[in-house]
Amino acid sequence: MNYKDTLDWMFTQLPMYQKQGKSAYKADLSRTLKLAKHLGNPQQKFKSVHVGGTNGKGSTSHMIASILQEAGYKVGLYTSPHLKDFRERIRINGAVVTERFVIEFIAQHKSFFEAHKFSFFEMTVGMAFAYFAQEQVDVAVVEVGLGGRLDSTNIITPELAVITNIGLDHTQFLGDALELIAGEKAGIIKPEVPVVIGETHPATKPVFDAKATAVGTKIVYADQLASAAYKSDMIGSYQTKNIKTAYQSIKELRLKGYSLTERHVESGFLNVMANTGLLGRWQVLNTAPKTVCDTGHNKEGLTYVMAQLLKETYSALHIVFGVVKDKDVQTIVDVLPKTARYYFCKPEISRGKPATDLKNELEPFGLYGEAYNSVNEAYKSALKKASKTDFIFIGGSTFVVAEII
Repeated sequence: MNYKDTLDWMFTQLPMYQKQGKSAYKADLSRTLKLAKHLGNPQQKFKSVHVGGTNGKGSTSHMIASILQEAGYKVGLYTSPHLKDFRERIRINGAVVTERFVIEFIAQHKSFFEAHKFSFFEMTVGMAFAYFAQEQVDVAVVEVGLGGRLDSTNIITPELAVITNIGLDHTQFLGDALELIAGEKAGIIKPEVPVVIGETHPATKPVFDAKATAVGTKIVYADQLASAAYKSDMIGSYQTKNIKTAYQSIKELRLKGYSLTERHVESGFLNVMANTGLLGRWQVLNTAPKTVCDTGHNKEGLTYVMAQLLKETYSALHIVFGVVKDKDVQTIVDVLPKTARYYFCKPEISRGKPATDLKNELEPFGLYGEAYNSVNEAYKSALKKASKTDFIFIGGSTFVVAEII
């Protein structure tokens, strides 16, 4: 199989949460452990940093990786989902995994995958860990896919665990209360592995404290500690919290013996996108009209993004907006501006919510616009109707942003 054939097999033959939703979620680490054993336990052959949370875990992971790269470390980075190319999920010093490795990895293990019916995510985690081990990275920054306790990435014993924050997302898997979700996220806290919590919340702090005490490890809250202010090429104001979490993580890594100077930190924050290839976080696509996309999609994430948007100056606001079928739009209507003109669209995946359904669900809340057949059609219409002094925002789903970038 060539690269396209390999990806076609991966996407069509195996379940994937991003396309199917709940039916693709397998809450059982024994399968990942079986896969890891088959691969020779590659997760034991490199050091790692494990990053979870509801919002900001991707940005924080890229910030930490960028700073480590500036210090001269060979840094693996595993994140999900991807925007344009599957290989974005697996990087070393910003360079994506080679097509050849993807092809050969699948070809070598395809019969084993089929025999045990591994999920897309389990298989991809195995691929990332095998690649990092083969390439002998100094350290890998590993982003949790979903939850924490039962996430496939949770077979690593990292140098440091990081939990950015807790919000009501993926409640069908993780629970419908902050305490329940925190319990799942706290599953990445392990004995003698220090943990950095990005944001303190009265409902979740007791959960994290109890878990840290139970396993006998150090816990620190980044938002409670004095921290130097750093500028970053990630310009969204909501990144301030992620910067603080990443900086506290770097301070903990210094205590573990990592050589990370202030120069490395400053340069790392200023060159996150260049060092790691990060896309889709308050990314400016056009200047007249100013056009920005962002992958924030749950209430907490959209709250940060909309707060940033309202700081902009414009004559009129146009929002190209799409979500997935299982999105409860009533959880986000309060943060969406009613003064905007909406261009409702469906991301081109089976899990996407039809644009007419989204329009009908949002109009009763005073959010008005038209439904379009595709993301690109919606975007083109917004560009046509907007003046040079207007503002166009594109978001609601990672998959909407992926089709525009």
